[in-house]
Amino acid sequence: MSSHVLRKPVKLACIQLASGADKTKNLRHAASQVAVAAKGGSKIVVLPECFNSPYGCQYFPDYAETLLPSRPTLDQAPSYHALSAMAADNKIYLVGGSIPEFDPEAKKYYNASLVFGPDGVLLGTHRKVHLFDIDIPGKITFKESDVLSPGNKITLVDLPEYGTIAVAICYDVRFPELAMIAARKGAFALIYPGAFNLTTGPLHWKLLAQARAVDNQIYVAMCSPARDMSASYNAWGHSLIVDPLAKVLVEAEEKETIVECEISGDVIREARRNIPLGTQRRFDVYTDVSAREPQCEEPNS
Repeated sequence: MSSHVLRKPVKLACIQLASGADKTKNLRHAASQVAVAAKGGSKIVVLPECFNSPYGCQYFPDYAETLLPSRPTLDQAPSYHALSAMAADNKIYLVGGSIPEFDPEAKKYYNASLVFGPDGVLLGTHRKVHLFDIDIPGKITFKESDVLSPGNKITLVDLPEYGTIAVAICYDVRFPELAMIAARKGAFALIYPGAFNLTTGPLHWKLLAQARAVDNQIYVAMCSPARDMSASYNAWGHSLIVDPLAKVLVEAEEKETIVECEISGDVIREARRNIPLGTQRRFDVYTDVSAREPQCEEPNS
């Protein structure tokens, strides 16, 4: 792994947002909060999973937008254009949470995250690779695959001033292979818009963020919707940013808020110098999962 993955310190913000049924209102509210984060000095800003709609299989088709071919029209993808404007208006890199996507050619729906640069240009798109299909008796049953199709690429996005970030969505965080590949290809941060629930959130949300951070000695940011107990799906909240030694730098509670902190390449380098996992791995004993990765969308540089 490269020891020079983050070129200079940067302030990162996760916006824990409450979204309702009105997409236009959701987009307007997101824009106002992105402006607040940017005014506070954050240059990389993250929105939550499904920030433009309620979360649930019953909502995905109604809120889905056609993103391809890029650049879509305003009628096809109002969220795309809103996110582009948020990035350009505030001169920031914006990880636009995620939105439901419809691909008319394939006749498939996806859960997609769009990343825009300070000029409003789309830098990368991640389609959720691992779909949230779980059944915990007496607690929660959810099956995204009833409506959604999985993406098939690991998403690395180059931010020219800073380096490379990896973007994945929610349930993707449970799969360490994805994170390992992204880190070994040079990412300085794993960014996960996500919406854990009140069963899995208390158990695993923070634990998984810390595990992915300490395993790969990079920063991890997880951005949740705010909790709305009147909604059909109740998000855990607790958006957080974790450093390469698994220290939680900042964490929200369940309400709307912005959590932000400065992250630094020096911290990554120190962690890797003090605990040199990169030179101690035994690929003669086990396989390097990053050695062959045909389905990796490389940085856009």
